[in-house]
Amino acid sequence: MSPLQFTRSVRSLNRLRHIAVVLTRHGFGHIVAQINLSRFVPVWMIPRRATRSALGDAEAPTVARRVRQVCTDLGPTFVKLGQVMSSRPDILPADLLTELRKLQDNVPPFENTTAMEVISRSLGRPVQECFAWISDQPLASASIGQAYRARSHDGRDLIVKVRRPGIAETIALDMQLLAMLAESVERFMPELGMYRPAMLVDELDQTLRRELDYVNEASVTCRFHEYFADTIGVRVPAVFWELTAPEVLTLEAVPGTNVETVLRTLAEDHRPIDRRLIARRLAECFLDQVFELGVFHADPHPGNVLVHPPATLGLVDFGQVGRITHEFMTELIALLYSVVHGEMDVAVETFADMGAIGRDTDRRSLHRALLILHDKYYGLPIKRLNVTKLLEEYSDIMRRHDVVLPRDVALLIKATGTVGALAAQLDPELNLFELLGPRVDRAMKKRFDPAEVTRATSRVAWDVLSILRRAPGQVRGLLRRLSTTGWELHVRHENIDRLVRELDRSSNRLAFSVVIGAIIIGSSVVFSANTQMALFGIKIQYFGVVGYLVAGILGLGLAWAIFRSGRLH
Repeated sequence: MSPLQFTRSVRSLNRLRHIAVVLTRHGFGHIVAQINLSRFVPVWMIPRRATRSALGDAEAPTVARRVRQVCTDLGPTFVKLGQVMSSRPDILPADLLTELRKLQDNVPPFENTTAMEVISRSLGRPVQECFAWISDQPLASASIGQAYRARSHDGRDLIVKVRRPGIAETIALDMQLLAMLAESVERFMPELGMYRPAMLVDELDQTLRRELDYVNEASVTCRFHEYFADTIGVRVPAVFWELTAPEVLTLEAVPGTNVETVLRTLAEDHRPIDRRLIARRLAECFLDQVFELGVFHADPHPGNVLVHPPATLGLVDFGQVGRITHEFMTELIALLYSVVHGEMDVAVETFADMGAIGRDTDRRSLHRALLILHDKYYGLPIKRLNVTKLLEEYSDIMRRHDVVLPRDVALLIKATGTVGALAAQLDPELNLFELLGPRVDRAMKKRFDPAEVTRATSRVAWDVLSILRRAPGQVRGLLRRLSTTGWELHVRHENIDRLVRELDRSSNRLAFSVVIGAIIIGSSVVFSANTQMALFGIKIQYFGVVGYLVAGILGLGLAWAIFRSGRLH
C-alpha cells in the first residue's frame, strides 16, 4: 500500500515525513527506499547508493544502537514499540534486546493545571472534593501519563495517575502509520520478515489499548490485591474505585524502596533487611501468580518491586500482565516435564500444538539443539546456574529455528528471567527448582483429577456433538453452492503489484527518453537546414533552438526524477 493511498491528511503526511527523515538520518535510508518513502526525504539526505542489507548484515551493536536512537527520536509510541520488542527474545537478537531495554519513557511532564482539569473532568467533581491534598508537582512522568502523591480525606496516602491529554489521538495516528509501515516492510523486504514486524505492531496495539484505559490496570491491580491480601510479607496497592476513571487511576501508596536502590545501598544502610526472606518471597509470589492466580506481572523490573524493612515485598504498576489460560497451563506443564526428564520430543510437539513452529522449521535440528542445551545445564550445581543466561540461550534456539512463541509465553520467559536475576542478587543460595517442584506436581495432579477429566471430557463431547449437528447442513449448503456456481480457482502472486508498478515506471521513463531524443534529432535537423523559410514571420532555425530548450528542460526533469528515486546505480 502506498503511503499516499493510506492517508492524505496533513498531519499524517507530516508524521510520515518525520518518520522517513529520522530513519534516513540514522542510516536506514535503504529501508526508506525499499518501502517507497523516499519522496518524503529531502534530496540531500538520500543515500548515494541504497544497500539491500538486512539488520543482521551490518555490524550488529552499531545497528542495535541506531534502532534505539530511532525509537527515542520518534517519541512515545515508538519507545513503547521498542519496549514491546525487548520482550521478544525469541524473535530479536540479544544485542538488539540489550539496547531496547535501555529505552525509558523520558517525557517532560505536562502542566499541573492541565492535570487537575483532567482529574476534575474525569471524576465529575472538583479536585478539592476528591482529595484532602494533592502534590503540585508530579512524582514521575511517562509517555502515557504522570503520577502525583495525594492524601484521602480519611488520611490515607495515595498515588494518582493522570493520562496525558491528547495522547490517545497521537497514539492512534502512530499506530495506523506503524501498521502500514510493518505491512510494507513484510511485503517489500522479505529478508526482514524474520523479525515479524506486523506481529510486533499488533502486540503494541493491544498493549497500548489496555494502558490508555486506566480501568484495565485498576481491574488487574484489584485482582492481585484481593489474592495477596492475606499473604504475609506481600503488599499490593488497593484501588480506590470512586476516584478511578479511564483517564485517572487512584491507588493506595505502598511503602518501600525499589529493589535496585536497596541492593545499591545495602552496604551503607543499617536498616534490618532480610535479603534471603525477600528473595524467597519474591520467587514464591511470582510462582503463585503463574500456578495459582493465572495472571502474572509481566514487567517485574527493580523499579516495580518495593522492599520495606525487614522483609515486606511490594508489587506496583500492573500496566503489563500475562495470562495463564487452562490450555497454556497444560502446555507449560508439558514443557516443564520435558525439561525435567530430558524428553525434548515432548517440547517440540508442544511447540507445534502452540502453533509456534514455522513452516520451514527443521524439527530434528530443533530437537537436537534443545537436547544439547539440556545436557549442558543438567546436574549443574544451583549456585552456578544463571537463569538469565539459560533463558537467553533458550531464546536463541527459538530464534534460529523460526519458533515464534505466543505473546504470553514470551512475556513469561522475560518475567522469569527478571525475577530469577533479582532473586539471585538477593540470595545466591536460593534454589528455585525446590520451590518450583511442588507447584508442578500439584498442577499435574490437578490435570488428572477426576473432576477435571470429567469437565474436559464434557467439553470434547460438546464439540463433537456440535460438529455432528452442523455437518449435514454445511455439506448440503456446500453441494448446493457447487451446483449453482461451480468451482473457482483464485491465484494471487505476492508483490506482483510492485513488479507491475516498476515496469510501468520504467516503460514511462523509456518512452519519455525516446520523446526527448526525437525532439533533439528533429531540432538538429531544423537548426541545420539551409533555408530562409519562416513561420509566422520567425525563421525556422529558431524553432530548432526552442526544441533544444524543451528537450533540455524535459531531460533535466527526467534526471531529477531518477535521482530522487535513489536508483542511480
